[in-house]
Amino acid sequence: MAEIRNYTINFGPQHPAAHGVLRLVLELSGEVVERADPHIGLLHRGTEKLAETRTWVQSVPYMDRLDYVSMMCNEHAYCLAIERLIGVEVPERAQYIRVMFDEITRILNHLLAIGTHALDIGAMTMVLYTFREREDLMDAYEAVSGARMHAAYYRPGGVYRDLPDQMPQYETSKWKNAETVRQLNENRQGSLLDFLEDFTNRFPKYCDDYETLLTDNRIWKQRTVGIGVVTPEQAKAWGFTGAMLRGSGVAWDLRKKQPYEVYDRLNFDIPVGKEGDCYDRYLVRMEEMRQSNHIIKQCIAWLRKNPGPVITGNHKVAPPSREAMKSNMEELIHHFKLFSEGMHVPEGEVYAAIEHPKGEFGVYAVSDGANKPYRLKLRSPGFAHLAAMDAMAKGHLLADVVAIIGTMDIVFGDVDR
Repeated sequence: MAEIRNYTINFGPQHPAAHGVLRLVLELSGEVVERADPHIGLLHRGTEKLAETRTWVQSVPYMDRLDYVSMMCNEHAYCLAIERLIGVEVPERAQYIRVMFDEITRILNHLLAIGTHALDIGAMTMVLYTFREREDLMDAYEAVSGARMHAAYYRPGGVYRDLPDQMPQYETSKWKNAETVRQLNENRQGSLLDFLEDFTNRFPKYCDDYETLLTDNRIWKQRTVGIGVVTPEQAKAWGFTGAMLRGSGVAWDLRKKQPYEVYDRLNFDIPVGKEGDCYDRYLVRMEEMRQSNHIIKQCIAWLRKNPGPVITGNHKVAPPSREAMKSNMEELIHHFKLFSEGMHVPEGEVYAAIEHPKGEFGVYAVSDGANKPYRLKLRSPGFAHLAAMDAMAKGHLLADVVAIIGTMDIVFGDVDR
């Protein structure tokens, strides 16, 4: 009789379901996973080290490139850390704008997570629907910052500029005729807030469409129910946060437990799962999108009624307006010092964390009083989740490894930093 020996195979880094550059060394007995060993570092760019040679503000665009599907949320934690060190007050309008864009980012992230998770398992249609909605939200990113992805919109002390009064319009071309352009521009006639309000009114119907496609789908349930089960105790022991923790029934959300910005004034619920399997985590993400939609509506209503400044008036932290800079010597000096040397942050250390779409994203910063960070450490949620890969995949079939990677919602810019 032939001897039975374990196969060792590489899953990734070229595998389309490895979500980037994960090299997963799998030890298989037949088709059952005996051991899963994630090899990371293939997208390590030394962000934390680079930050030590840049001024505090110059590192904001590096944050966008960490978890490159939740751009503004990364910037948010970094700006919070700097603001706590300096002790600067952020204008209320800027706080509402940040919260609104955090929730837009959460929807962007979950649309990609659910769409690609379904695609990995074999539900091709899902990703086409979710990317349709991502387009609208990326247009909102582009309207405020000029970039669809790497926005660099948040600044220490507020946000870069106020919300625009008009949306960019499509124009007729050899690809789009006049009728198509008219339909595309229908909800772009007003301001960004009008555009977002139109989106929030449409979005619940889209969520219902996704639920129709997946929630009671027999194949989807066969592939996700009972797969990658994590008990609440295990989830806490492994340092899970976000949907991975809430899917196991632990109602932990920094927006409620340690509120930052204006979350304590907003009305929303925290969805939690029961079983701790891939299916429950999918349901948690679905409900989180609905809750984010509800938060965005509240922010839009507040922002319509309350105009005001969107960045601090402290010119040691934020630049003066162009008008003031060109008409006043004092402001010109502030402007020159800020853009040549950058701001000086008082000595000290700080940890600032936010409820990022993937979990708790934290920034630990140490300042020695200079215009650059002395040390920066980023706490990425995906890193802790990937560490549990071996325990979650053991005993499952090879095909289930794909479902587990999908449910972790991993992005390697974030894991490798």
